[in-house]
Amino acid sequence: MFKTIEWKNNGVVMLDQTRLPGRVVYRTFRDHKAVADAIKRLVVRGAPAIGVAAAMGVALGASKIKARDMKEFKKEFRKITRTMASSRPTAVNLFWAIDRMAKVVESSGNIDIPEIKKRLAEEAKKICDEDMEINRRIGKNGSRLIKNNSTVLTHCNAGALATAGYGTALGVIRGAVDAGKNVKVFADETRPVLQGARLTAWELKQDGIDVTLITDNMAGYMMKKGLVDCVVVGADRIAANGDVANKIGTYSVAVLAKAHRIPFYVAAPTSTIDINIKTGDEIPIEERSPDEVTGMGGTRIAPRGIKVMNPAFDVTPARLVSGIITEKGVVTAPYRSGIRRLFS
Repeated sequence: MFKTIEWKNNGVVMLDQTRLPGRVVYRTFRDHKAVADAIKRLVVRGAPAIGVAAAMGVALGASKIKARDMKEFKKEFRKITRTMASSRPTAVNLFWAIDRMAKVVESSGNIDIPEIKKRLAEEAKKICDEDMEINRRIGKNGSRLIKNNSTVLTHCNAGALATAGYGTALGVIRGAVDAGKNVKVFADETRPVLQGARLTAWELKQDGIDVTLITDNMAGYMMKKGLVDCVVVGADRIAANGDVANKIGTYSVAVLAKAHRIPFYVAAPTSTIDINIKTGDEIPIEERSPDEVTGMGGTRIAPRGIKVMNPAFDVTPARLVSGIITEKGVVTAPYRSGIRRLFS
């Protein structure tokens, strides 16, 4: 399987997802500002992958700090974490990873600066390795929910490209296939950046999994025709009550699934659950450039000067969610108590 991101020769190597599916291009980043910019520009995207990239970006930035003492080192380190934290606001894994890296420095005690830099690099690589294993557990837990000879609809990309590898939502599909089940997939194109068309369809085709691309507004038609057995999506942040922020359009799919009595599952690591946020109303929603809506592939598709709204995410209420698939098991309603048990 291809690699999404890795720490190599004191640099961060990423598969540039803005170039897919046309070209497979790996880029090496040598400073933390470049990593933060890559997160902003969607070179790397998907909540778990953003977390891994942030951790590696922090380690990379710290490796270049020239400080005479620990006080000066910590001051420069905080600047690096602030830069990384400003890259994207919705995916909580970003902040989770930064906090985890900060704890390495906070718990450093009397060790010297070179040793702290070494430990930060080790922690970033550990976060990456852990994510891969977590995704495989998510896949195994979720695969039990996928029946043999079924068709799964997914929205956006929550696969190996959105993680350190294997994937969350696509990890569930891969887990079912690995268990010997016959599974077909409908991939929503996912406007405006087409993560489903460019990335999910590419990933599944690479794996030889039966995938059919549909436009976003075809989902209801497919459900009404009885062609969809369940929906599995990823998440960028999950509130304590089970409300789920995911790529814009996810809420519409959830409403359609509910209307057609089709199970709607969310696959995500526990690091995507923000227990400090009571409901989805508190989740910050990123507003992205109008250019993503008014143009495609360098071609303008809307009138110049037109007003544009481009929220990158929407929030699906917990009442529309059939289950949240995590590495620790599947949580069902009531979500508030179920999520608490995950952290107990």
